[in-house]
Amino acid sequence: MLSDTLVQPRGDAFAVVDARGVVVSWSPGAERLLGHTAAQARGLTGASLLFSQADAARIAGLRPTGGSVFLGASALRHRDGHAVGVVMWAHPCARDHAEQWLVQAESAEALRQYELRQALLRGLFTESPFIIDIFDARLRFLAQNHSRNRAPGFADTVIGHTMREVAPPGLLDMNALEERQQQVFASGKALIGTEVHGRDPREPDRDAVWSESILPLRSSSGEVVALAHMVFDVTEEARARERLDLVNAASARIGSKLDVLHTAKELTDVAVPWFADYAYVNLLDPVFGGEEPVSGPVPDTVPLRRAAETMLPGEPASMAVGTGEIDPFAAAPGSPTARALALGKPVLLTGQELDAELTTSDLGRAAEIRERGVHSWLMVPMHARGAVLGVVVFARFARAHPFETDDILLAEEFVTRAGVCIDNASRYTRERATAAALQRSLLPQRLPVLGGVETVSRYLPANGQVVLGGAWFDVIPLSGARVALVVGDAGGRGLHAAVTMARLRTAVRTLAELDYSPEELLTHLDDQVKRFRDEQSGGPDADKPSPTCLYAIFDPISGSCALASAGHPPPTMLATSGGVKAIEIPSGAPLGAGGIPFESGEVTLTDGDTLVLYTVGLSKPWGNSADARARLRTTLSSQRPVPAPQDAGPSGGLGGLCDEILRSLRPDRLQDDVALLLARVRALTPEHHMSWELAAEPESAGQARAVVAQRLAAWGLEELAFTTELLVSELVTNAIRYGTPPVTLRLIRDRSLICEVSDGSSTSPHIRRALDTDEGGRGLFMVAQFAKLWGTRYHTRGKTIWAEQPLPHSTDTDGARATSPANRSVEQGTCMQGTGLEDI
Repeated sequence: MLSDTLVQPRGDAFAVVDARGVVVSWSPGAERLLGHTAAQARGLTGASLLFSQADAARIAGLRPTGGSVFLGASALRHRDGHAVGVVMWAHPCARDHAEQWLVQAESAEALRQYELRQALLRGLFTESPFIIDIFDARLRFLAQNHSRNRAPGFADTVIGHTMREVAPPGLLDMNALEERQQQVFASGKALIGTEVHGRDPREPDRDAVWSESILPLRSSSGEVVALAHMVFDVTEEARARERLDLVNAASARIGSKLDVLHTAKELTDVAVPWFADYAYVNLLDPVFGGEEPVSGPVPDTVPLRRAAETMLPGEPASMAVGTGEIDPFAAAPGSPTARALALGKPVLLTGQELDAELTTSDLGRAAEIRERGVHSWLMVPMHARGAVLGVVVFARFARAHPFETDDILLAEEFVTRAGVCIDNASRYTRERATAAALQRSLLPQRLPVLGGVETVSRYLPANGQVVLGGAWFDVIPLSGARVALVVGDAGGRGLHAAVTMARLRTAVRTLAELDYSPEELLTHLDDQVKRFRDEQSGGPDADKPSPTCLYAIFDPISGSCALASAGHPPPTMLATSGGVKAIEIPSGAPLGAGGIPFESGEVTLTDGDTLVLYTVGLSKPWGNSADARARLRTTLSSQRPVPAPQDAGPSGGLGGLCDEILRSLRPDRLQDDVALLLARVRALTPEHHMSWELAAEPESAGQARAVVAQRLAAWGLEELAFTTELLVSELVTNAIRYGTPPVTLRLIRDRSLICEVSDGSSTSPHIRRALDTDEGGRGLFMVAQFAKLWGTRYHTRGKTIWAEQPLPHSTDTDGARATSPANRSVEQGTCMQGTGLEDI
């Protein structure tokens, strides 16, 4: 039951009953409530109007008490018989000296609505967290609630004054407030949820944020006569949103590149000035150097190096430590940084505690920090995959408010995100360095210096990929001053492509040592690829693209170049005259694909012609190889003849041409790795080689020694006469004894001295160890001892056995002076008996 102190009578249904309970008067409001007219109601008893006999008995027992009596909730009987819920009051009155009662009734629904209105006003003006103000048309206070959230500092009396007159100085922008108020008065439309920024009167060094709604109050005619302001303090929500924005910004901005120092700089740039006035990142020395992060406790002996820092704009950076330098403050044993790393959680220093810690660790740093006014110093360790990476330090000096608990949680959040990005960047750097080292080891470290060809190469990995790829090239010296030029593509990218490329390159070099023709070599290489695939049958790499290869052999004596292709783009030739020609050769199927046998083509090159060999990765961005070849021809046609090395500038010659080709053909992003090999041929003039045809008789060995001695004298190589005559004698003797005519001797002076003896037999010679009692059989054994290299190559009719000696005063590939085979044999005490030369 409602208390009579809260429920006030306000209904217009009245009836007057006498002492007997008979109705003597009836109001229009009572007629509307129960349906009886005044004439009909007179003479009715109050008990007949009550729906419940219990209510009738309770009311009949009322006695005058000198004041109104609240009868509570009852049910009255309507004229048509249904019950009407009401709340009633009884007011004693006297009429004609008789006792009478004025009974007042209010419908329960109307009373409930009234109570709701009362509760709403009571809630808004006494219990609501909203700050509510009422303003008149001149923007003066008409009323305000008693919200406990109202900011302090207002004038004691505000009614009749404007907000500008009573608000604390600097609380908010009064011009903007009055402009919003005038806008609502003029438009009659409410402004809901406007975010207003101002100064927090409780903490003057911090901003406050309010959500403001301005509602128009209208008269019965619809005219706006006043404004209601509803203001709610959303400072904490705004700060939480700012922290969330900072985390989102950290997620979006940190880790844009897979670079450790760049990522560390992104972290400090995000933190300043949103979160701190100064921030820096120190990484453990192993992490800074690209090694694996430290697992377990971090020893005090491990230094921390500065990776990045950011200071407020306009502030001097005298506290900075150079990038890559060891931070002496962090390296001090027992320092706050060391403590944060040991504990594995943030350490916050403020006020005197900060000054004391710095004074014991670094006097110079302490004095500078005191001078700058740093009052809050937060150190957050950085982890990834359970290992320590370093520590991030945040400092505040320009803002008065120190770091709070929520700030520490926020710092941990984006430092953790940055740690993951730095760890990923570090791992990527290590993996890329490993891949680069592997790729370099799989490709030629340097091209050989040869007399018959000058070569320059370039290798470009695919953009956005780890360095490993399948493109490769090689330059292989062959017997007889010839040289093999190779380019190939294992297909695909990654470790599998690199491994396949290494196997193919090794196979090609091995097969090249056997002096196969280009088509024969590709045939053997094709068989090898098929074996590779049989080994991986059904594996994840079984469907990788088929490898391609181009193999060419250039003979600087004849000027001929034999080429064969296994699905590889043909080379392009830049002639000495400046003309460009695409070399057309039969193109076989890719390696391992099967099909028709490989065929070779042949082209004659003149001294100074340049061959351009490249992998398919250079043509992929252009849609098809024909477009790439046309672009290449255009680029080469615009070039002047390639100068000789002695005429070329620092970036000229073949190297400059190579770079120009890449600039012309390479797009912004390569889809595949690219190998480019340029070879400028040099013909050996007749002065550098001589040939003699010998009769198939024993006396020819002596003749061979004589003509060789004469030629060596002409070349100024008398120093090699003894060993050369020995080699020639043995090779010619073997050809006469075991071969068939014609017997030919050729002497070539290139980067080395080469002796070749050819005959018409295809019988393969081999070394055997002669017994002490044998008179012969040591010929090839002696050849192997005195020659730097020797071997056999076969041609259409017969074979050629060759032996190679270094020229005097030449250097080997390691830069050490070469020792002649004769001197080397004497130094080693080699026995020279039983050579069989005494019989010739």
